Amino acid sequence: MSRQTFASRYTESRAVNTLRRNREAALGIGAIIIASLLPAPPAYSADSSSETASIVVHVRNVAPQGTIRLGLYTEASYPDNDATPVASADLPARSGETVIELQNIPPGTYAIETYQDLNDNGKMDTTLLGIPKEPYGFSRDARPRLTKPRFERVKFAVSAGRNDQTVRLQNVSTLVAKK
Repeated sequence: MSRQTFASRYTESRAVNTLRRNREAALGIGAIIIASLLPAPPAYSADSSSETASIVVHVRNVAPQGTIRLGLYTEASYPDNDATPVASADLPARSGETVIELQNIPPGTYAIETYQDLNDNGKMDTTLLGIPKEPYGFSRDARPRLTKPRFERVKFAVSAGRNDQTVRLQNVSTLVAKK
């Protein structure tokens, strides 16, 4: 008799546990169904902005040949000459001024590097000493001193909406003439 009692208690206990698990599973599925019917929370935090910016860059002192190549960099990527820019553009040069618009840029702090690829070979041509042979420029019209200007000298803030920047191309001859 004790054997049947143990067996019946064991079976009864298993049945009760199965019922509990089924009830908990049903409650879990019900909660998932109810949660799926609720509106989804926004995909961004309270700090982030869903607005983007555009930057209209007026590149001046442009010669009537070649391509204007422009890159937009963050502070983290700016020091690295091989870094991939946040945004970039290559446009045919227009004598005097070439206007470039970069769109869908997250608001933040950036720097611009640009040069005029006079011979369209896809690279900035330099002398054996590393001095640029082609016109170049930086945001805030920063002038290099033996190396490209530090980020602090070229940085500018970008806010949501339209932002305008002007970069004047310079080359060794314009730097010598200004001194």
